[in-house]
Amino acid sequence: MPGDFLPIAVLIVLATLIAFVVVILGHLFGPRRPSARKGAPYESGMRPYGPGQRRIPIHFYLIAVLFILFDIEIVFLLPWAVILRKLGVFGLIEMAVFIVILLIGFIYAWKKGALEWE
Repeated sequence: MPGDFLPIAVLIVLATLIAFVVVILGHLFGPRRPSARKGAPYESGMRPYGPGQRRIPIHFYLIAVLFILFDIEIVFLLPWAVILRKLGVFGLIEMAVFIVILLIGFIYAWKKGALEWE
């Protein structure tokens, strides 16, 4: 059984070795011409304004987390759809309960204004 994993172990070792070799070669042979302009902060092609420690609205992060949460929950529908005939009525009822719970969470986030963009 451990012999079955030998190709995977070789692949991991080779990938790690190649990554280290590429980084070291780039560091050894890459150009190094530091300047004040290269060392300046860069923010989307524009000069940054304000301090770097300023407060950032959390609304973007909230929407991103909600997207990931609902996206991952929806991914559970594919395996269920593949084996629906084997599960029968029990599987259908269980997935209906899952979708209702997911829908309640979505409606709650919607009513709280978490999906509104200002």
